[in-house]
Amino acid sequence: MPPASKPLQKLGFLTIGLFDEADPRRGHESTLELLELGERLGFDSAWVRQRHLQFGISSPLAVLAAASQRTRRIELGTAVIPLGWENPLRLAEDLATVDILSGGRLNPGVSVGPPTHYEHLKEALYPGTADLEDFGHGRVQRLLDLVRGEPASGFRGVEGFEVYSDRVQPHSPGLGGRLWYGAGGLRSARWAGEHGMNLLTSSVVRAEESEDFAEVQLSQIRAFRSRHPDGERARVSQGLVVIPTDGASAGQRARYEEFVARRMPRTAAPQGPARMLFAPDLVGPSERIAEQLSAHAAFREVDEVAFALPFTFAHEDYVQILTDIATVLGPALGWRPPAG
Repeated sequence: MPPASKPLQKLGFLTIGLFDEADPRRGHESTLELLELGERLGFDSAWVRQRHLQFGISSPLAVLAAASQRTRRIELGTAVIPLGWENPLRLAEDLATVDILSGGRLNPGVSVGPPTHYEHLKEALYPGTADLEDFGHGRVQRLLDLVRGEPASGFRGVEGFEVYSDRVQPHSPGLGGRLWYGAGGLRSARWAGEHGMNLLTSSVVRAEESEDFAEVQLSQIRAFRSRHPDGERARVSQGLVVIPTDGASAGQRARYEEFVARRMPRTAAPQGPARMLFAPDLVGPSERIAEQLSAHAAFREVDEVAFALPFTFAHEDYVQILTDIATVLGPALGWRPPAG
């Protein structure tokens, strides 16, 4: 492990779960197989993205419910569920149900903001109320309150043979401490800290105080911890795209390097009106990637990661990358798989 970095305590990975429109089952099965492989390799966590009206996982909790019955130890997360698509009360019920099924292994990550292409789908999503919906932090607050056991109804009691609760059922007591916020900017990072959430950082941030990705991510982490009740002990997971090539074939290495080269121009400067800044993908031998990470200002502030798998690779590529992360890169960063 490079001496400039603290030992990595928790190793995770993130997948989008792409599928072919003509054969969606195969893509979903591939995702489940990767989550099972992650557990066998010793990963501490596996995370799935959520995509709507695209060819990626649209129902991560359904996928994780299935994964909960095919795994026993690995933590299962969402990175992230965009709450603009969700009713917080119904989502709270689903989250608690999957957490119960998994034995308390669910780590829900969420974000706020209007749905992508909202103007084209708002009447299908919220007919009659589309222009009244609140897509701000109040939506997260509702979810937090409901998951943590605050009343959802003014009625509690018995009607005939029916028994009614005034809070979400099932209630999973530890779930409220395992909620994560996917923040892209300082305001959201501070809000997440003030409300006792955990922080997910990713390979995309908003360039607010700097145009250096590592500096921006570092400022978000410090802003989050400055407002969190746990201070420096508040949990932060860093997510970057890493592609170790230790066990890759020559053909795989060539494809990986071409993929990274095509994406590199977007990392040169903030993109679009929102000034979104993309981190460079890290590709090459694990030893080199470990050195790059140890020099990364934000990585030096965390002790857990959820490395993102590239979107468009084949299943066998993901198997090779995950195997290299767990057996070569993770140990190079000071991580050790769980005993047994």
